[in-house]
Amino acid sequence: MLPRLTRRLRDRTVVTAAILSLMGHDVYAMDNIAFGDNTNGRRTESPIKHVIIIMGENRTFDHVFATYEPRHGERVDNLLSKGIINKDGSPGPNYAKAAQFSAVVNNVYAISPGQKTPYNNSTNKLQAPGTSYAPQQCYATVEDAALNGPGCLTTLSEAARGDYGLRPQDLPLLTTGATGIAGGSPDTRIVSYNNLPNGPYPLETLVPGEATTSLYATYGGSPVHRFYQMWQELDCDVSKVTARNASGCQADLFPWVEQTVSSGSNGNPTPHPLKEGNIAMGFYNVAKGDAPYLTELARKYTLNDNYHQPVMGGTFANQMMFGYADALYYADAKGDPATPNHVLVPGSNPPVYVDEVENPNPAPGTNNWYANDGYGGGSYTNCSDFTQPGVAPIVNYLTSIHVPANCAPHAYYLLNNYVPSYIGSGAQDPINNGPFTLPPVIKQQHIGDVLTQAKVSWAYFGERWNDFKTAPGEGANFGALDPVAYLYCNICNPFLYSASVMTNPAAINAHMKDTTDLYDAIANGKLPAVSYVKPSTFNDGHPSSSRLDLFESFARRIIDQVKSNEELWESTAILVTTDEGGGYYDSGYVQPVDYFGDGTRIPMIVVSKYSQGGHMSHEYSDHASIIKFIERNWRLPKLSTRSRDNLPNPQTSDDNPYVPQNRPAIGDLFGNFAFADRDGGDHGHHDGDDHGDH
Repeated sequence: MLPRLTRRLRDRTVVTAAILSLMGHDVYAMDNIAFGDNTNGRRTESPIKHVIIIMGENRTFDHVFATYEPRHGERVDNLLSKGIINKDGSPGPNYAKAAQFSAVVNNVYAISPGQKTPYNNSTNKLQAPGTSYAPQQCYATVEDAALNGPGCLTTLSEAARGDYGLRPQDLPLLTTGATGIAGGSPDTRIVSYNNLPNGPYPLETLVPGEATTSLYATYGGSPVHRFYQMWQELDCDVSKVTARNASGCQADLFPWVEQTVSSGSNGNPTPHPLKEGNIAMGFYNVAKGDAPYLTELARKYTLNDNYHQPVMGGTFANQMMFGYADALYYADAKGDPATPNHVLVPGSNPPVYVDEVENPNPAPGTNNWYANDGYGGGSYTNCSDFTQPGVAPIVNYLTSIHVPANCAPHAYYLLNNYVPSYIGSGAQDPINNGPFTLPPVIKQQHIGDVLTQAKVSWAYFGERWNDFKTAPGEGANFGALDPVAYLYCNICNPFLYSASVMTNPAAINAHMKDTTDLYDAIANGKLPAVSYVKPSTFNDGHPSSSRLDLFESFARRIIDQVKSNEELWESTAILVTTDEGGGYYDSGYVQPVDYFGDGTRIPMIVVSKYSQGGHMSHEYSDHASIIKFIERNWRLPKLSTRSRDNLPNPQTSDDNPYVPQNRPAIGDLFGNFAFADRDGGDHGHHDGDDHGDH
């Protein structure tokens, strides 16, 4: 059991089945009071009565929109506008602005190494990109794909049997795109894969007798994007602070982190060589037709080029920000902060105890090979304790730019992926208190708690929930699980970690739903006020187990259905984003707001009748901004005294709308709408730049 789960704990792709459900009865009847009491659900600050958050996976803004050109009169901050690349994807006149460096870090972890050398592809060569966990071939059955990929299927009939999230006409997409390359091997499809330039490169391949062809409709690599790795990738240095780059983050160590520590050591010796290579600098080209639906949405509605992943790192920590606007800590049975136990590895003989505290200090005699990069994919830190490894370099940097770390005393925060202790029935999984599980969240309040208290309806629609909730827990029957349940992302669901939801059968029935329930709710006009929507692993757009074209189809099905219901379209905002950047490079400004982030920019498209026109918003925001929007729109209290929804809205200048002058600050997304244009009010600022605090 351990080798498979350990392999799957690296990132979002692979943890979807560790906690499964025992509940088999019918879902909460939608003909009754849909999704709980909604007494106050229509009392809103704006015309928006329903918000739908569609959460994809692992793409940065530049990775998708590097060559996007907005309509006349609008400006965008991307690789093309900076002159880093040309419209065809080739290096531009300012290509050196995105140059990457190698570095040396010995003995003590550093977020901004002093010894840096530019790559030159001779004495200091960039490694060719590896294929990571991307599927080598398509699979014969849904079960095989779920267990071994996920990835594409060999037949259309099997795709139709196994997927209900795509538009029917798009099911053929699920039958193509495998790499044909052995896992961990160089991705020989990429043009000049063995002689990459020192900077961003287009994800294109050479077809014999033809011009270059995009790899957009294929699976690809998954760059490292764990917590301490991402701090290093961004290379934040107070000596580099300027008015336009108030954080001093340079984003110039992405390949170096991939080529030194990569996805983690777990205390093991350094392998030679690491096989990840330079995946992070690859980008798609919308000017040549990549990401056509996301581009169409950007041209019709509002695209935000200053929206960020809220936490350095991967899926778990960033998904939790959708619900809690805060990092989650290890709790005792009362819900109070506690020290993680040294955990007995199940089945080990003699017993093996594991230290779950992250140690990014380089192992002796190595360059940046972390001494202990978390066990099994996760790791804790008590960032209030300067003596703990990795803490001082980050806190010292934050102090130098006058940003509080916001680390509660004695709290061990989980930085990387662990599964929830609850299964779908509300029981605790047989491996609870094992090495891959976060104890129940009891005292940290989430947005669902506040919505419920205010009698505003909400639900989390996770594709494949109906499979997940009826499969057995992991325990000793790991190999006997329903493989399709692997397609549900348990580490993506903030509310699956919460005792307030998962110990209450009525709350589970009311708020934990499948996307099939979402389609019914839209058709019946019974959409909750707040809907979180998570695709399955087939459709979430993750580069090594899904694709952007699959995520586009998933999102389009929902958007088209809402638009076809005139009453819902009049009052609904659909937010299309990703959980985090997946370790891909991005050239945008990053504002540290506390110890945990922010991280790189990610796409955010606001789709509604009040965001039409192809506007570019520059309002600085992250996932906690969605909570701020919900709180403002439904007049709700803050989640806690320390959560990020307490941060002010940004105040900016006209010449630099990207950098808040009152930092740390994050917006409430109202600046992405033009409510005043339609209802006569002044609720939104369609210029996207909120110059004051609401």
